[in-house]
Amino acid sequence: MKYFAGLDVSLEETAICVVEETGQILKEARAASEPEALDALFSTLGLPLERLGWRLVH
Repeated sequence: MKYFAGLDVSLEETAICVVEETGQILKEARAASEPEALDALFSTLGLPLERLGWRLVH
């Protein structure tokens, strides 16, 4: 199974959505837009992400 993550990044907060290759949503979360907070969130997933995409939100 392949897993993908999408991030909507703003200055203060990042919205994260993790899906499997069929499109089923596995997790939706929000974290501070800081490397440590994002790393902590992805570490708890325990999934090998195939690809990560992001966009900046104003």
